[in-house]
Amino acid sequence: MQHNFTVHKKEIGLVIGALLSILCFVFNPFSLPFQANLVLAITVLMIVWWITEALPMPVVALLPIVLFPSFGIAPLKEVSMAYGDPIVFLFMGGFFLALAIEKWSLHKRMALGIITITGTNGNRIILGFIMATGFLSLWLSNTATTMMMFPIALSVIHVIKTHNKNEKNVHNFSLVLMLSIAYASNFALGTIIATPPNVAYVGYIEERFNHTITFVNWLVLFMPLTLILMFLLYFILVKWLYPNRIKHSEEVSAAIKKAQRQLGIMSAAEWRVFLIFGLTVLLWIIKDLLNEYQNFVVLDDTIIALMAAVLLFLVPSKTQTHEGKLERLLSWTDTEKMAWDVLLLFGGGIALANALEDSQLVHEFGTGLATIATDNLFLIILIVTTISVFLSEVISNLALVIILAPVLSSLALSLDINPLLLGVPMTLGASCACMLPMGTPPNAIIFAKGHIKIEHMMRTGLVLNLICILIISLFCWLFMPMLPL
Repeated sequence: MQHNFTVHKKEIGLVIGALLSILCFVFNPFSLPFQANLVLAITVLMIVWWITEALPMPVVALLPIVLFPSFGIAPLKEVSMAYGDPIVFLFMGGFFLALAIEKWSLHKRMALGIITITGTNGNRIILGFIMATGFLSLWLSNTATTMMMFPIALSVIHVIKTHNKNEKNVHNFSLVLMLSIAYASNFALGTIIATPPNVAYVGYIEERFNHTITFVNWLVLFMPLTLILMFLLYFILVKWLYPNRIKHSEEVSAAIKKAQRQLGIMSAAEWRVFLIFGLTVLLWIIKDLLNEYQNFVVLDDTIIALMAAVLLFLVPSKTQTHEGKLERLLSWTDTEKMAWDVLLLFGGGIALANALEDSQLVHEFGTGLATIATDNLFLIILIVTTISVFLSEVISNLALVIILAPVLSSLALSLDINPLLLGVPMTLGASCACMLPMGTPPNAIIFAKGHIKIEHMMRTGLVLNLICILIISLFCWLFMPMLPL
């Protein structure tokens, strides 16, 4: 029975997705306006087909180009613009950088260096990656952080696979390492600049209420929350869901030292890739400072990533091709390994998010919160956080905050409570989507290379979503009134 289900899983998914979509449209369970109901039906279809992998995920991501113009939801030109969104090109630049790091084996050198520091114990390696990723993501965009850590993690996995024969242990280690990079990037909530939703909400509060949330106050209150989430991430993945049991081995340590010796000194190509990588990271860190003190060149994350990509195709490697020509750090043939499917996937996610916004569907959900008004403050916070976390699985977390912030502020004022008590948990929850690749950019990046199956992300993500909802709700309920933001 189980075997038959597995064999026919895709066909079953196709049928279930189509049926649920049709039923949703025909019965309109939420009494939505026509266009909003139509968008919801298409959203249901796409989500079910994504979850069941009834069709390849990038193919499902192309459905908005077919369905939205056909049903008059949005013009073709407008829908197709989503696939050229700046975030898509940010991914592209980051993937080019990762390809160059991999091509010249710089990732092996980085990976061997990390293992030398952490030791060959599987749990310690994962803890080291969680700490490094979480710390970087507090100051850089979570997308940029994940892009930096991703090729290094791939190389660490390769080293561990080479020297460990137990397939289940290696599988669990590989899965947890990849997931922990994405989730540690998402859970770094301790600074205002850590995630776009934080920045958007702080800006909204200043504009709407003329109230400034200081960097220090946010740091003092939510850095402990970040540390709690990081600890729980480690405990849940390593100790509960996917124990790897990879212990320290002198044989592996000796093999790693031998591999480091074999790499020798860094080649000219490695140095040049490393310098471009370092310049990219530096510009990501100081771009706001540069933009503040001059306006001749205006930088953002996407421009910086694509600038790095162009440099990789421009800078010579000091290595000659078979034809005797000077090779560049990257050539177009190297892009055969590019995760083009993820670029389509994210474009489709943005197109879907735009339709959800334009149809006022998210606004309908937001105003529906008023119907669950209660005197129990913790219950309200819990419901708001739950809605935020799960909605951000299918809509841009930045768009979610922009849409829900005014709705929740109005709700809070009508209930005579501080708007921050609803707005802040909603904002924090928007960054914690863990179940779907399109939930956050880090999720999409680690899903890109096919190391993680959708069922792994769904299973792990559901557990982490529920944990995040409970911890964020409790934290905001208990501690926010003690430290006015």
